[in-house]
Amino acid sequence: MFTLKAGRLPPADVKNIIFFVRPKLELMDIIAENVLSEDRVRSPQRDFHILFVPRRSLLCEQRLKDQGVLGSFIHREQYSLDLIPFDGDLLSMESETAFKECYLENDQTSLYHAAKGLMTLQALYGTIPQIFGKGDCARHVANMMIRMKREFPGGQNSIFPVFDTLLLLDRNVDLLSPLATQLTYEGLIDEIYGIQNTYVKLPPEKFAPKKQGEGGKDLPTEPKKLQLNSAEELYAEIRDKNFNAVGSVLSKKAKIISAAFEERHHAKTVGEIKQFVSQLPHMQAARSSLANHTSIAELIKDITTSEDFFDNLTVEQEFMSGIDTDKINNYTEDCIAQKHPLIKILRLVCLQSVCNSGLKQKVLDHYKREILQTYGYEHILTLNNLEKAGLLKLQTSSRNNYPTIRKTLRLWMDDVNEQNPNDISYVYSGYAPLSVRLAQLLARPGWRSIEEVLKMLPGPHFEERQQIPTGLQKKRQQGENRLTLVFFLGGVTYAEIAALRFLSQMEDGGTEYIIATTKLINGTSWIKSLMEKLEPPPF
Repeated sequence: MFTLKAGRLPPADVKNIIFFVRPKLELMDIIAENVLSEDRVRSPQRDFHILFVPRRSLLCEQRLKDQGVLGSFIHREQYSLDLIPFDGDLLSMESETAFKECYLENDQTSLYHAAKGLMTLQALYGTIPQIFGKGDCARHVANMMIRMKREFPGGQNSIFPVFDTLLLLDRNVDLLSPLATQLTYEGLIDEIYGIQNTYVKLPPEKFAPKKQGEGGKDLPTEPKKLQLNSAEELYAEIRDKNFNAVGSVLSKKAKIISAAFEERHHAKTVGEIKQFVSQLPHMQAARSSLANHTSIAELIKDITTSEDFFDNLTVEQEFMSGIDTDKINNYTEDCIAQKHPLIKILRLVCLQSVCNSGLKQKVLDHYKREILQTYGYEHILTLNNLEKAGLLKLQTSSRNNYPTIRKTLRLWMDDVNEQNPNDISYVYSGYAPLSVRLAQLLARPGWRSIEEVLKMLPGPHFEERQQIPTGLQKKRQQGENRLTLVFFLGGVTYAEIAALRFLSQMEDGGTEYIIATTKLINGTSWIKSLMEKLEPPPF
């Protein structure tokens, strides 16, 4: 398996070559170049095949035709991969452009795939009786699902429904959560190093095995690649904790593991020795897992204890609790003057705009001018995109709705217990993600209690019921939890996932959550997807 690259194909003694690609025009040019460079050499004739994921595109085939290579492909097929399971309770479509397509380009293809994916889920796990949603995209997906169900009446399956409720949420209903810095262990790994498809690449020096007396001679240069999911016991335990609560868990684990290894001195009889040996692989795996996570925690701690991280977090938390959101922020200005990374600046300015329901003309113009003068005029397109997406906007009415939303939905909690949390606000050390609060209130006491606030948030809110044959309706057992599928259209952060998992584990919650999304995002990757890349001028 090779990654798609321009130029010639890697040498390999094979007859068939299969291209496995997303239907994007720029990839077609690379494929055409691959195919054309192949024929010229007149090596033994190879057969080319192309598989589009998740569906074929006429535009892409036309582009291959224009390049003169369409005829080289023996098979042109599609592979409908909609939702990819990432963990026991997490599915993603891994479509990084979904947010940009829906909100900037008015292209609803990804919504169609979301609806298709949900239909596949219903075919496997039974029809979902209730659908709730908030936002324009959510309305769209629900309409498509209802229509697909009508068009394929044969799809009425006789499977007992697993899910009780589907909640469709637009990302633009809650623009705030991805902009704020996530403070869970997994969230911070993602913020600092970026988790790609459950893998993270880390600086190798912390993971080099320390040999006696050698000093740091040959440090590895390749980044350390680790897979992060719940299959690893320790990670499953600490991933969703606030980072301040991770250290104590790691030290407790270290004591348990070293005590387990000490046992070997007490093993006297053959039976005891045999039992110790049988546990050894598990203990060694636990020890290496602990070593890895201790190293990662040290790497993160170096950053979270830095002054810059603290200052940035302080400003974010002031905005989220409603302090000084309507005037130019000194810290943001200083960061621009010191030319901090542009994405960091954009996150802060957008966060301020969202927490103030838009910025006054004077404030907005000031920020824009400073950004363009410091980072270059080409970023005017990026600023324009952020405005279009509603992240950075002019305050149109004199009323700022955010304080009302914050109070009604209890989005800011002053007394957060990070070690033993009792509310979802622990994932941002004070701010409760709005999207998850909506899911929580939907379960109990229902959205009727917050009608007024729902009207202030963008897009319609709705409820649909899907008919289920009489024999398949659930009889609820005493103490049995309801199962809700929450689908984030436009991306979800690890902190929001942690908050939903926290709700699932609550003793008296009564609801468990499975999370699906178009893409796992953080503030940086999200803003990056909205940035326009302009080539620098050639002279």
